[in-house]
Amino acid sequence: MQKILSKSIIVRVTFMLLIVAVLASAVIGCNAKVEQKAQDKIIMFGDFNWDSALINNRIAQFIIENGFGYETDSMPGETIPLMQGLSRGDLDVAMEIWVQNAQEAYDKGIADGSFIDLGTNFNDNVQGMFVPAYVVKGDPGRGIEPMAPDLKSYTDLPNYKDLFRDPEVPNMGRFYGAVPGWEADHIITEKFDTYGLSQYYNVFRPGSGASLASSLVSAYEKGQPWFGYYWGPTWIFGKLDLIQIEEPPYNEELWNNGYGCQFPAVDVNIVVHKDLPEQAPEIVEFLKKYKMKSDIISEALAYMTDEGVEADQAAIWFLREKQDIWTTWVSDEIAEKVKQKL
Repeated sequence: MQKILSKSIIVRVTFMLLIVAVLASAVIGCNAKVEQKAQDKIIMFGDFNWDSALINNRIAQFIIENGFGYETDSMPGETIPLMQGLSRGDLDVAMEIWVQNAQEAYDKGIADGSFIDLGTNFNDNVQGMFVPAYVVKGDPGRGIEPMAPDLKSYTDLPNYKDLFRDPEVPNMGRFYGAVPGWEADHIITEKFDTYGLSQYYNVFRPGSGASLASSLVSAYEKGQPWFGYYWGPTWIFGKLDLIQIEEPPYNEELWNNGYGCQFPAVDVNIVVHKDLPEQAPEIVEFLKKYKMKSDIISEALAYMTDEGVEADQAAIWFLREKQDIWTTWVSDEIAEKVKQKL
């Protein structure tokens, strides 16, 4: 009798172990299917042709690939063609849509439902008239005395045209403006007319963004006066200490009447194709939490310039050096996976 009971127990235990094995196999198979689903979806990013967009892309791509297990890729191009690709579904993610700079295309995509705006990446960007900080404050460490200690507002600029003398027209000051063809060039020209500065300053138009940067860096290294247009985030703000010349606060009426006020800050938003929330909901949730600041981006851009590296290496630098920022965008589990790959 005892032997019969023992055999019965053995059979039951064996049967239960078999069931457990089958269930475990099913769970593993299910997880494998989920993992395979993630592997099958390639998330395509739009590589806009400026470095801050490339850095944001590479940061997000590294986290998505190594934290969430999705494959990513990118497509280079200009703003409007890439936004058209996003509308069609050729792209999944645009990390930097400068909304007011591409208002018509943005509004169209939102209105027809092909875009979903996940919120602001950053909106503390800046444009305006700048001088090196040592022009106003001096730099004791470099033996530079203040050159224009009372320079603060655009109304002070007529008093300093000799300080910023144009070498080609000695009785005028020189303002280093935007590149011909940029919208900022048109705006600055009207600003100078509106402010009455055209009679004191020539707007010098460099041939490229690199030429504009070179003029500033050359003057800065020599401790010489420089007055011109710049914008951020850029590597310039990550390396140099600049002071913005004050203008009236942004006002729509003033802006529409000769641009007689500060440049408005632009909303730089993360926009995805309408199908992404269904295809990769966890990625959409991650991107909703992705938030940057202009000074951090400028720091990463300065790293790119100093080290002579591409955006992917700047992204690695950010992920290593700024863990207090990006770890708030993901769970502890995802963060640990990303850290292991670093």
